[in-house]
Amino acid sequence: MKIKLAILAVAFVTVGLSACAEPEFPMTSPAADPSGDPEVTAATGCQYVEDGEPAKTVDTLPPEDPQTSGTLTATLNMGAGKVTMTLDRSLAPCAVSSFETLASQGYFDATTCHRFVDGFVLQCGDPSATGMGGPGYRFADELTGEETYTYGTVAMANAGPDTNGSQFFIMLADADWMPASYTVMGTVDADSMKVIEQGIVAFGGVNPDDPNGSAPKQGGDITSVTLS
Repeated sequence: MKIKLAILAVAFVTVGLSACAEPEFPMTSPAADPSGDPEVTAATGCQYVEDGEPAKTVDTLPPEDPQTSGTLTATLNMGAGKVTMTLDRSLAPCAVSSFETLASQGYFDATTCHRFVDGFVLQCGDPSATGMGGPGYRFADELTGEETYTYGTVAMANAGPDTNGSQFFIMLADADWMPASYTVMGTVDADSMKVIEQGIVAFGGVNPDDPNGSAPKQGGDITSVTLS
């Protein structure tokens, strides 16, 4: 059964949120229990497990033996302007390789960042813009247990352990309350954070015409992604 992927408040991981906790973040769910999947390590490579129908056609799966050093520069060409992310292959080789493979196929083109909470997070990567879409596969977390989620951090969203797909989020503030449960891929540079602040955050709130009531009012569309 499909459930929405979520960034959950640390005290309410299984039962929801209180009025004082941070809000949930919808995404996509595993088609099967991932608990028995092999752990992703440098020795075993990346395991991409089939998980439902892709929200957008995916012709090529990421390689099982990704690069484990260096960085990937990914520029989101958005309604707000150009937002450049530096993705660190040594931090999350499987997640970065997956993002690169999807972006090279145009998976993120003509999509909308479907979740925005001022002062917390901008969430993107679901072509269906419902918070439930994914690439048709899932893969394991790449965590040290010491992850932090500070302003400008780029990380994978999930629906629980080892349920990464295509959805990612950009932190709009420091969130020291978040558990180290979300694979960190990299960072957004200072100039690009200004683009987000001026082109998305400055308009405030969510788009009243969004059927999910969660997309930003303006600037949250991704026309294309440039890789270098």
